[in-house]
Amino acid sequence: MRISFRFFSVLNSAFRKLFVVKIFMRDHDIGFLIGELRMSERELRVSKIKDGTVIDHINSGYALDVVKILRITGREKRIMTIAINVPSKHLRAKDIVKIEGRALNTQEVNKIALVAPHATINIIRNYDVVEKLEVKLPKVIEDIIKCANPACISNSNEPVEAKFYVESEEPLLLKCHYCGYILEKGEVLQQF
Repeated sequence: MRISFRFFSVLNSAFRKLFVVKIFMRDHDIGFLIGELRMSERELRVSKIKDGTVIDHINSGYALDVVKILRITGREKRIMTIAINVPSKHLRAKDIVKIEGRALNTQEVNKIALVAPHATINIIRNYDVVEKLEVKLPKVIEDIIKCANPACISNSNEPVEAKFYVESEEPLLLKCHYCGYILEKGEVLQQF
């Protein structure tokens, strides 16, 4: 997945420098970032979204995987902000994804839990947080991912849904209910 950024413009307004950066994924415009450069030029402020979802406290470096899980291609014509390796009080660094005009369903939240088990999801209405949810990795994961063992019965034509037990959250280790295969985070990410 190739993400690129193109500097778009700078606007001066009463001792403030505002900038717009267009964000492209595979050469398709997926959104833009509006920020304010303070006089020290060390602080970046990102615009609030009016209505939508903010996924915060994503493990550092996994924001693009969250975007992939949500099947966002950039052709949706909605505003989106991706912040990677942002300093955090609780974590050393975190990622943030803001999506204008988009709500998440339960299956999407469960998939995000595989990548970011301690993320928070903020539902935004009229610029205010109206609901804040903490992502929880369930102890049993059913029918979200497949077993990587090709000989597993869940990969056959039998009417069996894939089922995994969480052996460890970090590092992520999932044990197949049927064959005992241990799935690691990298194998999970390949399925999205």
